[in-house]
Amino acid sequence: MSDALTQSLSLDQLLSQMVAAKQLSVPDAELLRRGRQSVAGEEDVLRWLAKEYGLAFTMLDDLEPDRELLSLFPARILLKEELLPLRRVNGTVQIATSRLFATQGLDALKTLTGLQLQPVLATGEVVQREIKRRLGVGADTIGTLDEEKTFQVVDEGEEQTDLDTGIEDEASIIRFVNQVLKDAIDLRASDLHLEPFEDEFRIRYRIDGDLQDIPVPAQLKRFQPAIVSRIKILSHLNIAEKRLPQDGAIKILVGDAEVDIRVSIIPMIHGEAVVMRLLRQNVTLRGMVQLDMAPREYQCFQRVLRLPHGIILVTGPTGSGKTSTLYTALGEINDTIRKIITVEDPVEYRLKGVNQIQVSEKSGLTFARGLRSILRHDPDVVLIGEIRDQETAQIAVQASLTGHLVFSTLHTNDAPTAFTRLVDMGVEPYLVASSVEAVLAQRLVRVLCEQCKQPDTSPAAQAFKAKVGIPADVTIYKSVGCRECRNTGFLGRHAIFEWLDTDTEIRKLVLQNASTDQLRDAARRGGMSTLAEDGWRLVRAGITTVEEVLSVTTAKEIERTTKTKTKGS
Repeated sequence: MSDALTQSLSLDQLLSQMVAAKQLSVPDAELLRRGRQSVAGEEDVLRWLAKEYGLAFTMLDDLEPDRELLSLFPARILLKEELLPLRRVNGTVQIATSRLFATQGLDALKTLTGLQLQPVLATGEVVQREIKRRLGVGADTIGTLDEEKTFQVVDEGEEQTDLDTGIEDEASIIRFVNQVLKDAIDLRASDLHLEPFEDEFRIRYRIDGDLQDIPVPAQLKRFQPAIVSRIKILSHLNIAEKRLPQDGAIKILVGDAEVDIRVSIIPMIHGEAVVMRLLRQNVTLRGMVQLDMAPREYQCFQRVLRLPHGIILVTGPTGSGKTSTLYTALGEINDTIRKIITVEDPVEYRLKGVNQIQVSEKSGLTFARGLRSILRHDPDVVLIGEIRDQETAQIAVQASLTGHLVFSTLHTNDAPTAFTRLVDMGVEPYLVASSVEAVLAQRLVRVLCEQCKQPDTSPAAQAFKAKVGIPADVTIYKSVGCRECRNTGFLGRHAIFEWLDTDTEIRKLVLQNASTDQLRDAARRGGMSTLAEDGWRLVRAGITTVEEVLSVTTAKEIERTTKTKTKGS
């Protein structure tokens, strides 16, 4: 029972649910109802039970379960009955549970192990989380396969494999893959990595931009070919092909959430590695206000959205939120009087009222070919997923010059470099100068967890504040880590921006084939703030840390920021 759920229930509803789940006896529930004791949720009820029955209560924050002890108990029973062995105390094994009156699980463990067991009360959410962390995702499924011996791994070196029918009929492997996908979605992962090594099959999730190891059962390596084959079947790929890379897609429903999964499989020396990009389709796109731009950047963005024609570029590395920002922009101007068409690879979000085209290299529908076709469909606004080559760049420029507002992304490290990149692609400088109206560079920094962040009063932090111009009386924070943020210290991400308006001086410099440094200096004179400077804005607001900003900006940006502050003082 989650904290969010218990907080929304009345006392009577909470007690009724706990009685139904055998977490609470009927007499004790009646006693609590009559006394109307101060009960805010499941934790308070369990603390009261622990006191009444002379038991210990734990939140498992400072208790490290014994891994050797865990191995004595079947994972299937622990997961089903929500029981977590903690430690031995005077010959008795303490077991965390939220179900004091559901004794069948404890009885089964006593029978199987012959050990004396003593319950220790903990909330159901805590027990479930710790079981998953200690035993690994899908431990009950892998345990079943081990016990039943129903699956036999075929040697990867053999030419003939008969995995197709075997995997489709093997419910345990299907269930394990489903468990991993659901777990990744629940944890807000953007990517899921399955990586084969000599003695392990590692699973990692990319959460808030960082890869995190996910505990898995030790014996998972034995079922590596079966798991990969199951993913190939879901992705409509050739399970017999193990020597060449393959790309596919899966569409799944988890509750009411529709998730598109892009699958890439590449042969490695110890087997096939799988990476899955998770794209949630029915998420609510943020508005411009939710991007939380600085006032200048927000006003500039609103201005270019009202332009009749021109190119607006969003730049940054892969995974920096470029597409999400462009979708936010489209959402602002999506109305009945404009026709908006997009050409994307892949279509990451579906927008109502927007005509979206999925690029398909196999069928010959490239960015360039799609662009040529859609210009005959009388669009007012065109979004190009990415400008990758000269042909796409030329068509984008021509589209802007013939009265279309064009949005696109480009892979550059900062905003000024976008101009030189287009010229390097083969677009004439005079075309770049006349068509590009603005460039927005962005990065994503992790947001501090509100539950555990703490003021950073270290000498290094104070020195850095002085270096970048943060007032001495402004409190900046550091990450700590707690249960809410999976001990990372961060929860979610926030964008930092660098907005470059193409003014007269910038256009002249582009026509003269000026260097990126010259363009940057001109942009700074025109009011552009660097990515690092926008990052310090979030540090001052207590949203992120100095280390996070430093991790996504370059040394040159920090140096430029420092010089600017020095001149200003």
